[in-house]
Amino acid sequence: MNGADTAWIMVATALVLFMTLPGLALFYAGLVRAKNVLSVLMQCFAIACVASLIWLSIGYSLSFSGDCAYFGDLSKAFLNGIGEDTLAGDIPESLFLMFQMTFAIITPALIIGGFAERMKFSSMLIFSALWIIFVYAPVCHWVWGGGWLSEMGLLDFAGGTVVHITAGVAALVAAIVIGKRKGFPETPMPPHNLTMTVCGAGMLWVGWFGFNAGSALAANGDAAMAMLVTHISAAAGSIAWMIIEWCRYGKPSVLGIVTGMVAGLGTITPASGYVGPMGALVIGLSAGVICYFATQLIKRKFKIDDSLDVFPVHGVGGILGTLLAAVFASSELGIFSGQGIENSISTQFGIQLTGVVATFVYTAVVTFILLKVAGLLTNGIRVSEEEEQLGLDLALHEESGYKL
Repeated sequence: MNGADTAWIMVATALVLFMTLPGLALFYAGLVRAKNVLSVLMQCFAIACVASLIWLSIGYSLSFSGDCAYFGDLSKAFLNGIGEDTLAGDIPESLFLMFQMTFAIITPALIIGGFAERMKFSSMLIFSALWIIFVYAPVCHWVWGGGWLSEMGLLDFAGGTVVHITAGVAALVAAIVIGKRKGFPETPMPPHNLTMTVCGAGMLWVGWFGFNAGSALAANGDAAMAMLVTHISAAAGSIAWMIIEWCRYGKPSVLGIVTGMVAGLGTITPASGYVGPMGALVIGLSAGVICYFATQLIKRKFKIDDSLDVFPVHGVGGILGTLLAAVFASSELGIFSGQGIENSISTQFGIQLTGVVATFVYTAVVTFILLKVAGLLTNGIRVSEEEEQLGLDLALHEESGYKL
């Protein structure tokens, strides 16, 4: 066991959990209307609990055991054979599984932004539990557990496919299946508390250092470079999104700059262990521009009510970052070079594209099925029109976020 690596991954694990609670919870809660603020906080908190127990029982084993190319086995179910002295590399396996648990927590938590303000709490719990088992765990095994994409040589340092594409595609499918909020898009539905959202965004930015730099699983140069490029991409994404809004509407918005930050962070995630600072700058700027126009396309052109822009920010960002990793990981781009790859850029790009398409299609199909299953088990996944009008805080929890 390496003490320095162990200490760093313990800190990184805490940082990634901090991304969900309270980071993502506050970020999302500020974006919804006041009558639904508690429902979003509740969903994030409940998912953290449910995902942890699923990971303990079968999730970790399905992701990181067995020799099958497509899914793990149950040889490590309920952490069988894992003790204080069991190692994963040069850190305790208990720490490695805890670090990976925090990824399994935040991924389904991201999805709730796609159906915010209109799904039953019971449906959300059942769907999230099933989704971790049948979507997250298999894709995790494909990429990080020795599965077929890992054998192919896919570059996904910290979760472009495993986290962001799966969450983004699932949110898109959920938004389409559950339907639009009452009044969308004619009725304005602005964030009720941008101060809360900015606080959550700051927590996400800080926590993301554990997400990406921690994925090096060591306290070394790879972790340090991953941390640096993560920061650069976040800053570039924020500036790019802000400038576009400034040019189009005459004023920069607070919502825009924090959304651009998340786009930059999500897009650099798969590439963070492979690219250099200048590559990260290009990736971040690209994220701010492409994800911005993706949000316009999804909501204004296709009129899909992805409430909190999960697919255009995380899904599109994950796709973009996974593909650009093939380019900027190359050591032959001068100042834009990365750490180097064995394949040519074109060959690696083909591998990355295969991973993107496979993850997209599998996630979309299985998510659709799981939503239907959750609906059957809870007599429909959507709250009634009266409950939606009243607000989920009072309708589902008999509580109110504010007593003013």
